[in-house]
Amino acid sequence: MGLFGFFSKQQKESLDKGLEKSSRGFFSMLARAIAGKSHVDEEVLDELENVLIAADVGAATTVKIIRNIEARVKRDKYVSTAELDKIIREEVKALLAQNPHNTLNGFHIPENKRPYVLMVVGVNGVGKTTTIGKLAAQFKKNGYQVVIGAADTFRAAAVEQIKLWGQRAGVTVVDHGMHTDPSAVAFDAVKKGVEMGADIVIIDTAGRLHTKINLMNELAKIKRVQQKCIPDAPHEVMLVLDGSTGQNAFLQALEFTKATEVNSLAVTKLDGSAKGGVVIGISDQFKIPVKYIGIGEQIDDLQVFNPEEFVESLFKKRH
Repeated sequence: MGLFGFFSKQQKESLDKGLEKSSRGFFSMLARAIAGKSHVDEEVLDELENVLIAADVGAATTVKIIRNIEARVKRDKYVSTAELDKIIREEVKALLAQNPHNTLNGFHIPENKRPYVLMVVGVNGVGKTTTIGKLAAQFKKNGYQVVIGAADTFRAAAVEQIKLWGQRAGVTVVDHGMHTDPSAVAFDAVKKGVEMGADIVIIDTAGRLHTKINLMNELAKIKRVQQKCIPDAPHEVMLVLDGSTGQNAFLQALEFTKATEVNSLAVTKLDGSAKGGVVIGISDQFKIPVKYIGIGEQIDDLQVFNPEEFVESLFKKRH
């Protein structure tokens, strides 16, 4: 049992598998950058900066990491290139530790909030509905009674998709069908959760970035109607981001954090590309806890984000 709680062997293996493309991509670039060099100098740091940016860590976060490594090199006088990957891991862990993550909570709900209302936002195609289905299944597995509100009423087949996930997970889904008022769905879902004595209500929302004003108004209305049933709802607004899009995920985070108060993140599809570094940049730049990461198609492939294990896996040499 470490600082961030128990992390099983199976979870570690799944994480390693999910981040394999990112890890291999990073080390192949790093190997080329330090070829023929025995110690870390200004030229190596310049190359490392390019490698981190290419790994989608983001420019601002990369600069922080490079400055910290540069300070260590000056302090220690001599740092061999063989030590570089260890130093990178240490500096990235220290950076992530500045943004508290909800690792210890896992798939658990605060005792004093019943039902706990979780509103999920994000653009179409990021894996939002799938993430909600996986969350519902994990919460159900932990013994919670779950209600899903199918309030993404604009996207074709979104309601049917969430209903299918509800059947798989064995949880209640409240829906009004397509092209109906999403606020009314959210209200009825929260009301149903209260009536049933449910533990958690998960509200899906439309993923359209049509205009910021419309998005703000729509999300604000969905929030307001929930508060007719539970004054402090929603208790959490989770933004789902597609990690495989790299820097586009930053732009999505920027738009949604302007449109509504986001207090947790889920980063999906990290297994599909070599862009795992985006999690580091998003955590650092937005200072919003990354709560979950998606590293595969299976229900258990939605993992609680464990910063230490994530860094160890992302910067793990593959043979």
